[in-house]
Amino acid sequence: QVQLVESGGGSVQAGGSLRLSCTGTSATSRTFGPNCMGWFRQSPGKQREGVGTINLGGGTTYYVDSVKDRFTISQDSAKNTIYLQIERLQAEDTAMYYCAAGPRSSDGRCRLPGTYYFWGQGTQVTVSS
Repeated sequence: QVQLVESGGGSVQAGGSLRLSCTGTSATSRTFGPNCMGWFRQSPGKQREGVGTINLGGGTTYYVDSVKDRFTISQDSAKNTIYLQIERLQAEDTAMYYCAAGPRSSDGRCRLPGTYYFWGQGTQVTVSS
């Protein structure tokens, strides 16, 4: 069983930046297990959307077009932690942000929406203008 814990959310003014963290632990194994981790967000009244992924094996990242110039995903393998750096925050970025973990797709990529079996509890980001 994999557990994911997000942190780093908060209230910021538009134009600011935040770094979200997600740390994964496995209750049954000393190794983490999943190959892919992704960041998703959900605003009130909207469907959850994926914003980016990272392949834990090689560090390859993928972003949806709407965020790729402002969002950066990175990892610290030693800590089983991934990060989401958000620059130039906009009001539209206000959402609950979730990290998720799962296997690679059949072509070896970490896709969106992908298949993510494990989810964190979320961390709230609120951007004020």
